[in-house]
Amino acid sequence: MQRKSPSTGNVPIHPLWLRITHWLNALAVLVLVTSGWRIYDASPLFGFEFPASITLGGWLGGALQWHFAAMWLLAINGLTYLALNVASGRLWRKFFPLSLAGIWRDALAALRGKLSHDDPRRYNYVQRLAYLFVMVDITVLVLSGLVLWKSVQFAGLRELLGGYEFARRIHFCAMAALVGFVAVHLVMVALVPRTLLTMLSNHGKEAA
Repeated sequence: MQRKSPSTGNVPIHPLWLRITHWLNALAVLVLVTSGWRIYDASPLFGFEFPASITLGGWLGGALQWHFAAMWLLAINGLTYLALNVASGRLWRKFFPLSLAGIWRDALAALRGKLSHDDPRRYNYVQRLAYLFVMVDITVLVLSGLVLWKSVQFAGLRELLGGYEFARRIHFCAMAALVGFVAVHLVMVALVPRTLLTMLSNHGKEAA
């Protein structure tokens, strides 16, 4: 007689802790980026400024307050997200193995519109790379931000990043990469709307 597999009907696609940390990260990133644009406008690195209408803070002092508050939220929430991923084994199950051949294959399939999204429990190779990249990118963003915030106190880190001015450029590039990730992420959510539902509730319960 065939043995029945354990019921997974009560297990959500994404556990509650993941959904909570995901939305807190989204809030922190939104505040950090928009307040960061206001801070950037006070001393531009390049030959352009961001329109005041899409920045947060109203003035430099206000933007700095928003930025520091969101920085702590991102750092603490991000560490919680990473720690729970490691402790639960989810990091290895969801993001590995990773190979160049798999990334290339799935990237070509995505460009041809033939990449399957039937199983929301399983990340394809492009998703694995993107999510691992954004974890590293946010780490770089926080570390370079510490240099800009407390340059004297983090002198060793400042020198490791090539000095204060180079750390500013690293911070800006990490921010730009994060905005690019968010833009692509939103496009993918628009193309596959049910992925949003799985981040809002236990909709479509499957094994995590």
